[in-house]
Amino acid sequence: MPAPKVAVVIPARHGSTRFPGKPLFPIAGKPLIQHVWERCGKARGITAVIVATDDMRVAEAAFDFGAEVSMTSPKHRSGTDRCAEVAKRLRGYSHIINVQGDEPLIEPALVTRLAKTLTENPALDMITAANAFGADEVVANPNSVKVVLNRESDALYFSRSAIPFVRGDGVRPVFYRHQGIYGYSLKFLLQFVRWKPGVLEQCEQLEQLRALENGARIRVVITKSTGLGVDAPEDVAAVERRLARR
Repeated sequence: MPAPKVAVVIPARHGSTRFPGKPLFPIAGKPLIQHVWERCGKARGITAVIVATDDMRVAEAAFDFGAEVSMTSPKHRSGTDRCAEVAKRLRGYSHIINVQGDEPLIEPALVTRLAKTLTENPALDMITAANAFGADEVVANPNSVKVVLNRESDALYFSRSAIPFVRGDGVRPVFYRHQGIYGYSLKFLLQFVRWKPGVLEQCEQLEQLRALENGARIRVVITKSTGLGVDAPEDVAAVERRLARR
């Protein structure tokens, strides 16, 4: 049996509604997407890092800094769909890591952990990451997605609500924030995008619930890294300060 091969795919859409042109926005002298690509390139156990985009402006910028680029359909509704299109074209790969194109501080060690866990557990189809909320953070913030786990560190549920609910003076649990990085076996990823969104996914607007609704198991790697994504232009200054401290 051939050794597992893992590709990181970075979906990058130029036409973001909230932040048009986000992949090319300059951060510390480089396009945002370049920071993500460089960080993923430092991960171990990865054979290829591919920028997946539907826009030639992003593709040309990526070519300029040396990235492998895969052009994809502009009709995709999510980064997962874009990753799946790329995955269909790959030959000899067993697993895909989906790293969002707006995560310039993604930790290479986290990408390495996800790839290693996937390839060492053939029965595992999907993996993601989470970190504990800090004591001063607002768990109820709906923009911070929460995840609850079983004893094997598999996801029980993801929600924008604060879960688990603490009744009265009950035991105070650790609240975990889900991070938007995913890994899949190639076979599972292609199956995932064929499933239709279910009621839970549509209610919460959380794509990963599609996997749980269809009985799939999602392993959650707990990390101390909190990451810092770029959702809007006002996030750039904080990212540049973090980069300056590295």
